[in-house]
Amino acid sequence: MYKLLSRLLAVTALAATTLFAPASQAQNAPAYKAINPAMPGDTPGKIEVIEFFAYTCPHCAAMEPMVEKWAKTAPPDVALKQVPVAFNASMKPLQQLYYTLEALNRPDLHARVFTAIHQEHKRLFDKKAMGDWVSTQGVDRAKFDAVFDSFSVQTQVERATQLTQQANIDGTPSFLVGGKFLTSPVMAGNSYQGALDEVDKLIPMARTK
Repeated sequence: MYKLLSRLLAVTALAATTLFAPASQAQNAPAYKAINPAMPGDTPGKIEVIEFFAYTCPHCAAMEPMVEKWAKTAPPDVALKQVPVAFNASMKPLQQLYYTLEALNRPDLHARVFTAIHQEHKRLFDKKAMGDWVSTQGVDRAKFDAVFDSFSVQTQVERATQLTQQANIDGTPSFLVGGKFLTSPVMAGNSYQGALDEVDKLIPMARTK
């Protein structure tokens, strides 16, 4: 358990120290990069905005309420899709946690996971710890255990990993717009709000290009 925690904290520390580039570097960098070839979406008839995130990422935790607010005002032809990233095998259970909560119709717990890890310092890094925690949130433990290891969740985890690799995601949070453009707080001038503003600028480009 302690080795697992150490690996996860190491990844978190790396993300925290490398996500934000020096100001001079950020000012000279483009606010987005084009994805070529473009990646097809999973939501027919919609422009997907994919947020690649990790529960262990402090920047993702800070942006979560902002992303939730943004999604409520997004254009009707835009669909937000959140994709949990695993930079190593020890992070896979966190991917499973996200898709298990979705399958159990408890998306309200998504933000609470960030709170539990980053503010309450709960070690939600393995199935047992996660199951113990969700049971305090009104989730049936037996259902959680069954869904966590289900074929459906495993399939979604594989898809998340595939998307992460196709988009060459090396830091979180990152935003893929329409499968064509990738932006992040780093590329948007080391700014959380700047990243969301850039997403808004990229949506019309994704419609036309």
